[in-house]
Amino acid sequence: MLTKKDVQQIEKSGLTTKQVVSQLETFAKGIPPSTIVTAASVGNGIEQISEKSKRALISLYENLKTQKTIVKFVPASGAATRMFQFLFEFLENFNPEEETFNRYVKKGNFKQLELFSKSLKDFAFVNEVRKKIRENYPEYKQNRKGARLQFFVKSMLEEKGLNFAKLPKGLIPFHKYAKYSTTAFEEQLYESALYATSKNDAYLHFTFSEAHVPHFKHQFETVKKRVSKKTKTEFNISYSFQKPETNTLAVTPDNKPFRDENNEIVFRPSGHGALLENLNEIDADIVFIKNIDNVTAQEYTEIIAEHKKMLAGKLLSIQEKVFHYLELLKNKQATEETVSEIKSFLWNELNIKDIPQDRERLFLVLNRPIRVCGMVKNTGAPGGGPFWVKQVHGQTSLQIVEMAQINTKDIHQMNLIKEATHFNPVDLVCGVKNYKGNKFDLTQFCDPHTGFISSKSQFGRPLKALELPGLWNGAMARWNTVLIEVPLNTFNPVKTVNDLLQKEHRPNA
Repeated sequence: MLTKKDVQQIEKSGLTTKQVVSQLETFAKGIPPSTIVTAASVGNGIEQISEKSKRALISLYENLKTQKTIVKFVPASGAATRMFQFLFEFLENFNPEEETFNRYVKKGNFKQLELFSKSLKDFAFVNEVRKKIRENYPEYKQNRKGARLQFFVKSMLEEKGLNFAKLPKGLIPFHKYAKYSTTAFEEQLYESALYATSKNDAYLHFTFSEAHVPHFKHQFETVKKRVSKKTKTEFNISYSFQKPETNTLAVTPDNKPFRDENNEIVFRPSGHGALLENLNEIDADIVFIKNIDNVTAQEYTEIIAEHKKMLAGKLLSIQEKVFHYLELLKNKQATEETVSEIKSFLWNELNIKDIPQDRERLFLVLNRPIRVCGMVKNTGAPGGGPFWVKQVHGQTSLQIVEMAQINTKDIHQMNLIKEATHFNPVDLVCGVKNYKGNKFDLTQFCDPHTGFISSKSQFGRPLKALELPGLWNGAMARWNTVLIEVPLNTFNPVKTVNDLLQKEHRPNA
Protein backbone atom coordinates (compact mmCIF):
# COMPACT_ATOMS: atom_id res chain seq x y z
CA MET A 1 0.00 0.00 0.00
CA LEU A 2 2.90 2.36 0.68
CA THR A 3 4.81 4.00 -2.18
CA LYS A 4 8.35 5.37 -2.09
CA LYS A 5 6.81 8.86 -1.84
CA ASP A 6 4.72 7.66 1.14
CA VAL A 7 7.83 6.41 2.92
CA GLN A 8 9.53 9.79 2.43
CA GLN A 9 6.45 11.56 3.83
CA ILE A 10 6.29 9.19 6.81
CA GLU A 11 9.95 9.75 7.70
CA LYS A 12 9.58 13.52 7.27
CA SER A 13 6.68 13.38 9.77
CA GLY A 14 8.96 11.88 12.41
CA LEU A 15 7.39 8.42 12.16
CA THR A 16 8.80 5.17 10.84
CA THR A 17 7.39 2.85 8.19
CA LYS A 18 7.29 0.14 10.85
CA GLN A 19 5.02 2.28 13.04
CA VAL A 20 2.67 3.04 10.14
CA VAL A 21 2.47 -0.63 9.12
CA SER A 22 1.73 -1.51 12.75
CA GLN A 23 -1.06 1.08 12.80
CA LEU A 24 -2.52 -0.36 9.58
CA GLU A 25 -2.51 -3.79 11.21
CA THR A 26 -4.27 -2.33 14.26
CA PHE A 27 -7.02 -0.90 12.05
CA ALA A 28 -7.40 -4.24 10.28
CA LYS A 29 -7.53 -6.31 13.49
CA GLY A 30 -9.40 -3.76 15.58
CA ILE A 31 -8.74 -3.04 19.26
CA PRO A 32 -10.51 -5.33 21.73
CA PRO A 33 -12.76 -3.29 24.03
CA SER A 34 -12.03 -3.10 27.75
CA THR A 35 -13.85 -5.73 29.79
CA ILE A 36 -15.50 -4.26 32.86
CA VAL A 37 -15.94 -6.62 35.81
CA THR A 38 -17.78 -4.19 38.06
CA ALA A 39 -18.07 -0.47 38.79
CA ALA A 40 -15.76 0.92 41.47
CA SER A 41 -17.65 2.38 44.41
CA VAL A 42 -17.06 3.56 47.97
CA GLY A 43 -15.60 0.59 49.83
CA ASN A 44 -14.86 -1.17 46.53
CA GLY A 45 -11.94 0.81 45.12
CA ILE A 46 -13.01 4.34 46.13
CA GLU A 47 -12.05 5.69 49.52
CA GLN A 48 -13.98 8.24 51.55
CA ILE A 49 -11.77 10.44 53.72
CA SER A 50 -13.11 11.57 57.10
CA GLU A 51 -12.83 15.21 58.11
CA LYS A 52 -10.20 14.32 60.71
CA SER A 53 -8.12 12.35 58.19
CA LYS A 54 -8.50 15.13 55.62
CA ARG A 55 -7.03 17.67 58.05
CA ALA A 56 -4.13 15.32 58.83
CA LEU A 57 -3.37 14.80 55.10
CA ILE A 58 -3.51 18.54 54.39
CA SER A 59 -1.15 19.14 57.31
CA LEU A 60 1.23 16.45 56.03
CA TYR A 61 1.34 18.10 52.60
CA GLU A 62 1.81 21.59 54.03
CA ASN A 63 4.69 20.37 56.21
CA LEU A 64 6.52 18.52 53.43
CA LYS A 65 5.87 20.63 50.32
CA THR A 66 8.83 22.99 50.87
CA GLN A 67 11.09 19.95 50.43
CA LYS A 68 9.41 19.00 47.14
CA THR A 69 9.46 20.20 43.57
CA ILE A 70 5.87 20.75 42.44
CA VAL A 71 4.46 21.26 38.94
CA LYS A 72 0.90 21.77 37.82
CA PHE A 73 0.40 20.12 34.39
CA VAL A 74 -2.47 21.62 32.40
CA PRO A 75 -3.61 20.17 29.04
CA ALA A 76 -4.63 23.35 27.22
CA SER A 77 -4.47 22.72 23.47
CA GLY A 78 -8.22 22.32 22.95
CA ALA A 79 -9.96 24.86 20.72
CA ALA A 80 -13.08 26.60 22.02
CA THR A 81 -15.11 25.63 18.94
CA ARG A 82 -17.28 23.02 20.71
CA MET A 83 -18.27 25.56 23.37
CA PHE A 84 -20.26 27.41 20.74
CA GLN A 85 -21.76 24.54 18.72
CA PHE A 86 -25.40 25.61 19.17
CA LEU A 87 -24.45 29.17 18.16
CA PHE A 88 -22.83 27.98 14.93
CA GLU A 89 -26.05 26.11 14.16
CA PHE A 90 -28.05 29.28 14.86
CA LEU A 91 -25.92 31.30 12.41
CA GLU A 92 -26.35 28.64 9.77
CA ASN A 93 -30.06 27.93 10.14
CA PHE A 94 -31.74 31.16 11.21
CA ASN A 95 -32.75 33.70 8.56
CA PRO A 96 -33.99 36.96 10.16
CA GLU A 97 -35.57 38.04 6.88
CA GLU A 98 -37.83 34.98 6.80
CA GLU A 99 -38.98 34.55 10.42
CA THR A 100 -38.87 36.09 13.86
CA PHE A 101 -36.56 34.79 16.57
CA ASN A 102 -39.47 33.76 18.78
CA ARG A 103 -41.06 31.69 16.00
CA TYR A 104 -37.68 30.09 15.24
CA VAL A 105 -37.07 28.91 18.82
CA LYS A 106 -40.64 27.59 19.19
CA LYS A 107 -40.29 25.19 16.27
CA GLY A 108 -37.29 23.28 17.69
CA ASN A 109 -35.39 22.32 20.83
CA PHE A 110 -33.50 25.58 21.31
CA LYS A 111 -33.36 25.89 25.11
CA GLN A 112 -29.60 26.55 25.07
CA LEU A 113 -30.06 29.32 22.51
CA GLU A 114 -32.92 30.89 24.49
CA LEU A 115 -30.88 30.81 27.70
CA PHE A 116 -27.91 32.39 25.92
CA SER A 117 -30.03 35.17 24.39
CA LYS A 118 -31.59 36.04 27.78
CA SER A 119 -28.23 36.11 29.57
CA LEU A 120 -25.94 38.18 27.33
CA LYS A 121 -25.21 40.78 30.01
CA ASP A 122 -23.98 38.06 32.39
CA PHE A 123 -21.09 36.86 30.22
CA ALA A 124 -17.57 38.12 30.90
CA PHE A 125 -17.04 38.97 27.23
CA VAL A 126 -20.20 41.06 26.74
CA ASN A 127 -18.48 44.48 26.67
CA GLU A 128 -15.81 43.32 24.21
CA VAL A 129 -18.52 41.93 21.93
CA ARG A 130 -20.54 45.15 22.11
CA LYS A 131 -17.45 47.12 21.12
CA LYS A 132 -17.02 44.89 18.03
CA ILE A 133 -20.70 45.31 17.19
CA ARG A 134 -20.28 49.10 17.18
CA GLU A 135 -17.27 48.74 14.86
CA ASN A 136 -18.76 46.23 12.42
CA TYR A 137 -22.56 46.61 12.56
CA PRO A 138 -23.62 50.27 12.93
CA GLU A 139 -27.15 49.24 11.86
CA TYR A 140 -27.41 46.90 14.89
CA LYS A 141 -30.07 48.86 16.82
CA GLN A 142 -32.36 49.23 13.80
CA ASN A 143 -32.81 45.45 13.55
CA ARG A 144 -35.17 43.02 15.26
CA LYS A 145 -34.16 40.64 18.06
CA GLY A 146 -33.07 37.71 15.88
CA ALA A 147 -30.83 39.81 13.63
CA ARG A 148 -29.30 41.57 16.66
CA LEU A 149 -28.48 38.21 18.22
CA GLN A 150 -26.83 37.11 14.98
CA PHE A 151 -24.70 40.27 14.96
CA PHE A 152 -23.75 39.52 18.59
CA VAL A 153 -22.77 35.93 17.80
CA LYS A 154 -20.84 36.91 14.67
CA SER A 155 -18.96 39.56 16.66
CA MET A 156 -17.99 36.82 19.13
CA LEU A 157 -17.03 34.02 16.80
CA GLU A 158 -15.92 35.40 13.46
CA GLU A 159 -12.46 36.56 12.47
CA LYS A 160 -13.45 40.22 12.07
CA GLY A 161 -14.93 40.02 15.56
CA LEU A 162 -13.25 38.48 18.61
CA ASN A 163 -12.51 35.26 16.69
CA PHE A 164 -13.49 33.00 19.62
CA ALA A 165 -14.10 30.16 17.14
CA LYS A 166 -10.36 29.95 16.51
CA LEU A 167 -9.08 30.69 20.02
CA PRO A 168 -8.09 28.02 22.54
CA LYS A 169 -10.61 27.55 25.35
CA GLY A 170 -8.05 28.80 27.87
CA LEU A 171 -8.14 32.32 26.37
CA ILE A 172 -11.90 32.87 26.33
CA PRO A 173 -13.02 35.35 29.03
CA PHE A 174 -14.73 33.19 31.68
CA HIS A 175 -15.35 35.30 34.78
CA LYS A 176 -16.49 38.91 35.18
CA TYR A 177 -15.21 40.79 38.23
CA ALA A 178 -15.92 44.41 39.16
CA LYS A 179 -12.91 45.90 37.37
CA TYR A 180 -11.76 43.19 34.94
CA SER A 181 -12.50 39.80 33.40
CA THR A 182 -10.39 36.67 33.63
CA THR A 183 -9.71 33.76 31.31
CA ALA A 184 -9.42 30.11 32.35
CA PHE A 185 -5.64 30.52 31.91
CA GLU A 186 -5.51 33.28 34.52
CA GLU A 187 -7.75 31.33 36.90
CA GLN A 188 -5.40 28.34 36.63
CA LEU A 189 -2.56 30.60 37.76
CA TYR A 190 -4.57 31.99 40.67
CA GLU A 191 -5.71 28.53 41.77
CA SER A 192 -2.21 27.04 41.62
CA ALA A 193 -0.99 29.70 44.07
CA LEU A 194 -3.33 28.21 46.69
CA TYR A 195 -1.89 24.68 46.60
CA ALA A 196 0.79 24.02 43.95
CA THR A 197 3.55 26.22 45.35
CA SER A 198 6.80 25.75 47.21
CA LYS A 199 8.43 28.78 48.88
CA ASN A 200 6.04 31.17 47.10
CA ASP A 201 7.00 29.85 43.66
CA ALA A 202 4.45 28.23 41.36
CA TYR A 203 5.53 26.17 38.37
CA LEU A 204 2.94 25.45 35.70
CA HIS A 205 3.36 23.48 32.48
CA PHE A 206 0.77 23.96 29.73
CA THR A 207 0.42 21.86 26.61
CA PHE A 208 -0.54 24.34 23.91
CA SER A 209 -1.07 24.12 20.19
CA GLU A 210 1.98 25.75 18.63
CA ALA A 211 -0.13 28.35 16.82
CA HIS A 212 -1.59 29.55 20.13
CA VAL A 213 1.70 30.17 21.96
CA PRO A 214 1.97 33.91 21.10
CA HIS A 215 -1.57 34.45 22.41
CA PHE A 216 -0.84 32.68 25.71
CA LYS A 217 2.47 34.55 26.10
CA HIS A 218 0.68 37.85 25.57
CA GLN A 219 -2.02 36.87 28.06
CA PHE A 220 0.60 35.93 30.67
CA GLU A 221 2.40 39.27 30.31
CA THR A 222 -0.96 41.04 30.63
CA VAL A 223 -2.09 39.32 33.85
CA LYS A 224 1.20 38.33 35.54
CA LYS A 225 1.52 41.43 37.70
CA ARG A 226 -2.12 41.32 38.81
CA VAL A 227 -2.07 37.66 39.86
CA SER A 228 1.37 37.83 41.46
CA LYS A 229 0.37 40.84 43.54
CA LYS A 230 -2.89 39.23 44.63
CA THR A 231 -1.36 35.85 45.57
CA LYS A 232 2.17 36.97 46.60
CA THR A 233 3.44 34.23 44.28
CA GLU A 234 6.06 34.17 41.53
CA PHE A 235 4.76 32.27 38.49
CA ASN A 236 7.04 30.20 36.27
CA ILE A 237 5.42 29.04 33.04
CA SER A 238 6.69 26.34 30.71
CA TYR A 239 4.89 24.82 27.76
CA SER A 240 5.14 22.08 25.19
CA PHE A 241 3.30 20.84 22.13
CA GLN A 242 1.80 17.52 21.23
CA LYS A 243 4.71 15.90 19.40
CA PRO A 244 4.21 15.31 15.63
CA GLU A 245 5.64 11.81 15.98
CA THR A 246 2.65 10.89 18.19
CA ASN A 247 0.25 11.58 15.29
CA THR A 248 -1.46 8.51 13.90
CA LEU A 249 -2.49 7.42 10.44
CA ALA A 250 -6.05 7.97 9.22
CA VAL A 251 -7.61 5.25 7.06
CA THR A 252 -10.62 4.83 4.82
CA PRO A 253 -13.56 2.67 6.00
CA ASP A 254 -11.88 -0.30 4.26
CA ASN A 255 -8.57 0.33 6.14
CA LYS A 256 -6.55 1.84 3.29
CA PRO A 257 -4.45 4.95 4.03
CA PHE A 258 -6.68 8.03 3.84
CA ARG A 259 -5.27 10.57 1.38
CA ASP A 260 -5.75 14.28 0.73
CA GLU A 261 -6.28 16.04 -2.61
CA ASN A 262 -2.52 15.78 -3.30
CA ASN A 263 -2.62 12.01 -2.74
CA GLU A 264 -0.60 12.41 0.46
CA ILE A 265 -1.30 10.30 3.55
CA VAL A 266 -3.29 12.10 6.26
CA PHE A 267 -2.01 11.92 9.84
CA ARG A 268 -4.09 13.13 12.78
CA PRO A 269 -3.40 14.07 16.42
CA SER A 270 -3.90 10.94 18.52
CA GLY A 271 -5.89 12.34 21.46
CA HIS A 272 -4.75 13.37 24.93
CA GLY A 273 -2.87 10.06 25.25
CA ALA A 274 -0.15 11.66 23.11
CA LEU A 275 0.57 13.96 26.07
CA LEU A 276 2.20 11.07 27.92
CA GLU A 277 5.39 12.09 26.09
CA ASN A 278 5.02 15.63 27.45
CA LEU A 279 4.26 14.47 30.99
CA ASN A 280 7.26 12.15 30.81
CA GLU A 281 9.55 15.17 30.43
CA ILE A 282 8.32 16.85 33.64
CA ASP A 283 10.96 16.61 36.37
CA ALA A 284 9.12 17.07 39.68
CA ASP A 285 8.33 15.22 42.89
CA ILE A 286 4.62 16.03 42.71
CA VAL A 287 2.61 16.70 39.55
CA PHE A 288 -0.94 18.02 39.73
CA ILE A 289 -2.99 17.40 36.56
CA LYS A 290 -6.11 19.40 35.75
CA ASN A 291 -7.84 20.38 32.49
CA ILE A 292 -7.70 24.05 31.46
CA ASP A 293 -11.49 24.61 31.58
CA ASN A 294 -12.08 23.14 35.06
CA VAL A 295 -11.84 26.36 37.09
CA THR A 296 -14.08 28.50 39.29
CA ALA A 297 -14.46 32.15 40.17
CA GLN A 298 -11.89 33.02 42.83
CA GLU A 299 -14.29 33.11 45.78
CA TYR A 300 -14.90 29.38 45.31
CA THR A 301 -11.25 28.38 44.93
CA GLU A 302 -10.48 27.71 48.60
CA ILE A 303 -12.52 24.51 48.63
CA ILE A 304 -10.77 23.36 45.43
CA ALA A 305 -7.37 23.98 47.02
CA GLU A 306 -8.32 22.17 50.21
CA HIS A 307 -9.15 18.97 48.38
CA LYS A 308 -6.12 19.23 46.11
CA LYS A 309 -3.91 19.43 49.20
CA MET A 310 -5.73 16.44 50.66
CA LEU A 311 -5.02 14.38 47.52
CA ALA A 312 -1.36 15.46 47.61
CA GLY A 313 -1.14 14.52 51.29
CA LYS A 314 -2.54 11.11 50.46
CA LEU A 315 0.10 10.70 47.75
CA LEU A 316 2.91 11.56 50.18
CA SER A 317 1.45 9.22 52.81
CA ILE A 318 1.30 6.33 50.32
CA GLN A 319 4.77 7.12 48.95
CA GLU A 320 6.29 7.08 52.42
CA LYS A 321 5.11 3.51 52.98
CA VAL A 322 5.96 2.34 49.44
CA PHE A 323 9.50 3.75 49.58
CA HIS A 324 10.08 2.20 53.02
CA TYR A 325 8.95 -1.23 51.80
CA LEU A 326 11.06 -0.96 48.63
CA GLU A 327 14.20 -0.16 50.66
CA LEU A 328 13.59 -3.19 52.88
CA LEU A 329 12.99 -5.48 49.90
CA LYS A 330 15.97 -4.12 47.96
CA ASN A 331 18.34 -4.55 50.92
CA LYS A 332 16.90 -8.00 51.79
CA GLN A 333 15.85 -6.72 55.22
CA ALA A 334 12.15 -7.61 54.94
CA THR A 335 11.08 -10.24 57.48
CA GLU A 336 8.23 -12.67 56.79
CA GLU A 337 6.06 -10.44 58.96
CA THR A 338 7.00 -7.42 56.82
CA VAL A 339 6.27 -9.32 53.60
CA SER A 340 2.83 -10.15 54.98
CA GLU A 341 2.36 -6.48 55.87
CA ILE A 342 3.33 -5.46 52.30
CA LYS A 343 0.77 -7.85 50.82
CA SER A 344 -1.92 -6.43 53.09
CA PHE A 345 -0.89 -2.90 52.04
CA LEU A 346 -1.14 -3.83 48.34
CA TRP A 347 -4.61 -5.28 48.85
CA ASN A 348 -6.10 -2.64 51.14
CA GLU A 349 -4.42 0.61 50.11
CA LEU A 350 -3.27 0.14 46.51
CA ASN A 351 -6.28 -1.89 45.31
CA ILE A 352 -4.05 -4.65 43.92
CA LYS A 353 -5.87 -7.98 44.00
CA ASP A 354 -3.42 -10.16 42.02
CA ILE A 355 -0.69 -10.18 44.65
CA PRO A 356 2.60 -11.90 43.81
CA GLN A 357 4.05 -14.33 46.33
CA ASP A 358 7.79 -13.90 45.72
CA ARG A 359 9.74 -10.88 46.91
CA GLU A 360 11.22 -9.96 43.52
CA ARG A 361 7.76 -9.52 42.00
CA LEU A 362 6.49 -7.73 45.10
CA PHE A 363 9.29 -5.22 44.51
CA LEU A 364 8.27 -4.75 40.86
CA VAL A 365 4.60 -4.24 41.77
CA LEU A 366 5.50 -1.60 44.36
CA ASN A 367 8.10 0.15 42.21
CA ARG A 368 5.72 2.03 39.91
CA PRO A 369 4.47 5.60 39.43
CA ILE A 370 1.62 6.45 41.81
CA ARG A 371 -1.51 8.46 41.07
CA VAL A 372 -4.12 9.64 43.53
CA CYS A 373 -7.30 10.55 41.68
CA GLY A 374 -10.27 12.56 42.90
CA MET A 375 -13.63 11.02 41.95
CA VAL A 376 -16.98 12.83 42.06
CA LYS A 377 -20.42 11.29 42.40
CA ASN A 378 -21.98 10.44 39.07
CA THR A 379 -24.32 13.07 37.64
CA GLY A 380 -24.80 11.46 34.25
CA ALA A 381 -22.10 13.63 32.68
CA PRO A 382 -20.39 12.11 29.62
CA GLY A 383 -16.89 10.81 30.06
CA GLY A 384 -14.82 8.24 31.89
CA GLY A 385 -15.32 6.57 35.22
CA PRO A 386 -13.64 4.18 37.67
CA PHE A 387 -14.12 0.46 37.07
CA TRP A 388 -12.57 -2.87 37.92
CA VAL A 389 -11.32 -4.12 34.56
CA LYS A 390 -10.12 -7.52 33.39
CA GLN A 391 -6.77 -7.05 31.67
CA VAL A 392 -5.56 -8.83 28.53
CA HIS A 393 -3.46 -11.20 30.66
CA GLY A 394 -6.37 -12.06 32.92
CA GLN A 395 -5.62 -9.89 35.96
CA THR A 396 -8.22 -7.56 37.40
CA SER A 397 -7.19 -3.99 38.17
CA LEU A 398 -8.71 -0.64 39.05
CA GLN A 399 -8.84 1.63 36.00
CA ILE A 400 -10.34 4.88 34.71
CA VAL A 401 -12.21 3.90 31.56
CA GLU A 402 -13.61 6.07 28.76
CA MET A 403 -16.90 5.17 27.06
CA ALA A 404 -15.01 4.83 23.76
CA GLN A 405 -13.18 1.81 25.25
CA ILE A 406 -16.44 -0.07 25.94
CA ASN A 407 -18.38 -2.36 23.62
CA THR A 408 -21.66 -0.41 23.76
CA LYS A 409 -23.47 -3.24 21.94
CA ASP A 410 -22.79 -5.61 24.85
CA ILE A 411 -25.88 -5.36 27.09
CA HIS A 412 -24.09 -6.78 30.15
CA GLN A 413 -21.25 -4.25 29.83
CA MET A 414 -23.71 -1.38 29.41
CA ASN A 415 -25.64 -2.50 32.50
CA LEU A 416 -22.39 -2.36 34.46
CA ILE A 417 -21.77 1.15 33.12
CA LYS A 418 -25.22 2.18 34.42
CA GLU A 419 -24.21 0.96 37.89
CA ALA A 420 -21.34 3.47 38.06
CA THR A 421 -21.59 5.63 41.17
CA HIS A 422 -18.68 7.96 40.37
CA PHE A 423 -17.19 9.94 37.51
CA ASN A 424 -13.63 10.94 36.57
CA PRO A 425 -13.22 14.74 36.72
CA VAL A 426 -9.49 14.65 35.73
CA ASP A 427 -8.29 15.61 39.20
CA LEU A 428 -4.96 13.84 39.64
CA VAL A 429 -1.90 14.14 41.83
CA CYS A 430 1.01 12.07 40.56
CA GLY A 431 4.25 10.74 41.97
CA VAL A 432 6.55 10.14 39.01
CA LYS A 433 9.82 9.41 40.85
CA ASN A 434 10.99 6.17 42.42
CA TYR A 435 12.26 5.49 45.94
CA LYS A 436 15.75 6.66 44.93
CA GLY A 437 14.44 9.98 43.63
CA ASN A 438 14.91 9.06 39.97
CA LYS A 439 12.23 9.70 37.36
CA PHE A 440 10.28 6.74 36.04
CA ASP A 441 10.05 6.28 32.27
CA LEU A 442 6.28 6.66 32.14
CA THR A 443 6.02 5.10 28.69
CA GLN A 444 6.86 1.75 30.32
CA PHE A 445 3.64 1.82 32.37
CA CYS A 446 1.18 2.34 29.51
CA ASP A 447 -1.20 -0.39 28.32
CA PRO A 448 -1.04 -0.26 24.49
CA HIS A 449 -4.20 -2.39 24.25
CA THR A 450 -6.40 0.44 25.54
CA GLY A 451 -6.43 2.84 22.59
CA PHE A 452 -9.50 3.00 20.41
CA ILE A 453 -10.62 3.55 16.83
CA SER A 454 -13.15 6.31 16.14
CA SER A 455 -15.16 7.39 13.09
CA LYS A 456 -14.50 10.92 11.80
CA SER A 457 -14.71 12.81 8.53
CA GLN A 458 -12.36 15.07 6.59
CA PHE A 459 -12.73 16.77 3.19
CA GLY A 460 -16.37 15.60 3.34
CA ARG A 461 -15.26 11.95 3.35
CA PRO A 462 -15.55 9.38 6.16
CA LEU A 463 -12.37 8.10 7.82
CA LYS A 464 -11.25 6.02 10.77
CA ALA A 465 -8.89 7.56 13.33
CA LEU A 466 -6.65 5.85 15.88
CA GLU A 467 -6.40 7.34 19.37
CA LEU A 468 -3.57 6.40 21.70
CA PRO A 469 -4.39 5.15 25.21
CA GLY A 470 -5.79 8.20 27.04
CA LEU A 471 -3.41 10.06 29.37
CA TRP A 472 -5.37 9.27 32.55
CA ASN A 473 -6.81 6.03 31.11
CA GLY A 474 -4.65 3.43 29.39
CA ALA A 475 -1.50 5.57 29.46
CA MET A 476 -1.55 5.20 33.28
CA ALA A 477 -2.99 1.68 33.35
CA ARG A 478 0.06 0.17 35.06
CA TRP A 479 0.49 2.89 37.67
CA ASN A 480 -0.42 2.19 41.28
CA THR A 481 -3.80 3.86 41.68
CA VAL A 482 -5.69 5.29 44.63
CA LEU A 483 -9.18 6.72 44.13
CA ILE A 484 -10.58 9.26 46.61
CA GLU A 485 -14.09 10.71 46.69
CA VAL A 486 -14.12 14.52 46.36
CA PRO A 487 -17.16 16.85 46.39
CA LEU A 488 -19.00 17.58 43.17
CA ASN A 489 -18.38 21.32 43.65
CA THR A 490 -14.68 20.71 42.89
CA PHE A 491 -15.66 19.85 39.30
CA ASN A 492 -16.73 22.85 37.19
CA PRO A 493 -15.79 22.28 33.54
CA VAL A 494 -16.98 24.57 30.76
CA LYS A 495 -18.24 22.36 27.95
CA THR A 496 -20.67 24.89 26.47
CA VAL A 497 -20.68 28.67 26.78
CA ASN A 498 -23.82 28.47 28.95
CA ASP A 499 -21.87 26.61 31.64
CA LEU A 500 -20.39 30.04 32.42
CA LEU A 501 -23.81 31.02 33.81
CA GLN A 502 -23.50 28.55 36.69
CA LYS A 503 -22.92 29.92 40.19
CA GLU A 504 -19.28 28.76 40.41
CA HIS A 505 -18.45 30.87 37.35
CA ARG A 506 -20.24 33.99 38.60
CA PRO A 507 -18.23 36.11 41.03
CA ASN A 508 -20.48 37.34 43.85
CA ALA A 509 -23.44 35.54 42.27
